[in-house]
Amino acid sequence: MSDLRGERLQIMLSPEELSAVDDFRFNHRMPTRAAAVRELLKLGLASAGTVTRTGMKSSDYGVLGSSGPGVGDGTDGAD
Repeated sequence: MSDLRGERLQIMLSPEELSAVDDFRFNHRMPTRAAAVRELLKLGLASAGTVTRTGMKSSDYGVLGSSGPGVGDGTDGAD
């Protein structure tokens, strides 16, 4: 992966989600929130096996709270 970052991604987080990102950042001694978010994305994509799901809305996915699609619904093999 290239270290050149030509695209900007803006997201909205609840206070609880932001707190979870900050906790991850500080627990892993990451220099910035952006670095923490990139690492969390990398971990999440690796965990998901980069499976593409269609027909989902962004509101179906969240960092905290109810499980998103594929988590605990029997489709990810975890049940």
